[in-house]
Amino acid sequence: MSSPATPAAAPGDLILTNARVVTPDHVLTRATVVVRDGRIAAVDDAPSRVPGAVDLADDYLLPGLVEMHTDHMEKHFMPRPGVLWPSPLAAVVAHDAQIAASGITTVFDAISCGQYSEGSMRRQMLADQIAAVKHARAEGVLRADHWLHLRCEVADPCVVEIFEPYHTDPMVRLVSLMDHTPGQRQWSDISKLRQFDSDKGWTDAEFEARIRERLEDQARYAHKHRAQVLAMVRGRTDIVLATHDDTTEAHVAEAVAEGATISEFPTTETAAATAHAAGLGTIMGAPNVVRGGSHSGNVSAVHLACEGLLDGLSSDYVPASLLQAAFHLADEIDLPLPTGVAMVSANVADMVGLPDRGRIAVGQRADLVRVTRADGVPLPREVWRDGRRVC
Repeated sequence: MSSPATPAAAPGDLILTNARVVTPDHVLTRATVVVRDGRIAAVDDAPSRVPGAVDLADDYLLPGLVEMHTDHMEKHFMPRPGVLWPSPLAAVVAHDAQIAASGITTVFDAISCGQYSEGSMRRQMLADQIAAVKHARAEGVLRADHWLHLRCEVADPCVVEIFEPYHTDPMVRLVSLMDHTPGQRQWSDISKLRQFDSDKGWTDAEFEARIRERLEDQARYAHKHRAQVLAMVRGRTDIVLATHDDTTEAHVAEAVAEGATISEFPTTETAAATAHAAGLGTIMGAPNVVRGGSHSGNVSAVHLACEGLLDGLSSDYVPASLLQAAFHLADEIDLPLPTGVAMVSANVADMVGLPDRGRIAVGQRADLVRVTRADGVPLPREVWRDGRRVC
């Protein structure tokens, strides 16, 4: 990959050398990446002898990971059931630190507009979460590049009034349409929902009453609210629309008709195949890969990867799973490492409209992560965003 046209090192360049550099097509050994003014200026398939070059000691060098759907910030705002952390800014910064330490340099914080389980306190947290992310950005204290993904729970009676103040916000770049009503999509198997809600302490009669209430809400609101949310985002050419937990061909057809371009967490192979054939990017959970299956009993992400139906991954509720999943796919099903890495970087960046990142290639943003392996586990050692070390 080196050539006579490769620019010579200039004062102020960051030179990372003696690394296994994962490019879009290859893993280059003992390679060098030159960073200048926050961009990748050169990629050479040979070590550098320039004084001051940083020796990565044969560790991997990957593009910074791109996360388009993480619920992880909620854990910092509500670290215990019913407990809201008193400083929203501190909660965001703690979340950001764990995101960056996991090798994620671009993150779409998935914030719920509406809720589908009692006691989640998501309505109370929403305004504080959005304001705190903006505050942290303004203060320059964030390591990763943060954007907003608003998750619209269409069967919630209040979703439209919750979403309306934010639908023109320029930080909102991704909107997903969700319906977690029991008996369909993610909760097709009611027994899995009963297990998920086991901490509520409900009796069987109380659980069944709650299901009836949610089914009534869906019948009353879901179709109408879906149309209203779509109408609000229709004029935003910078917003990417995703559908969530597609289970049937009809779900995918509806999403295509509405202009969605991403199918998040399809629950069946049929839905994933239909979405893939329709040109929707398919996203599955990285915990599904690492754990060897879905906690809801849905289709295996590894199986979809084997069938060529997986385009990208989301860490969902475990930030560290994103990097682990990329290497797990390479180890377990012999997926080429560049292909697995693209599922957590370039492919996702393209889906969310950020093609300037996610690849180690000349001209791309210098978002990079140094990775070592200990006992086979890939671990981030250093992280750079725009050529500046942040971890």
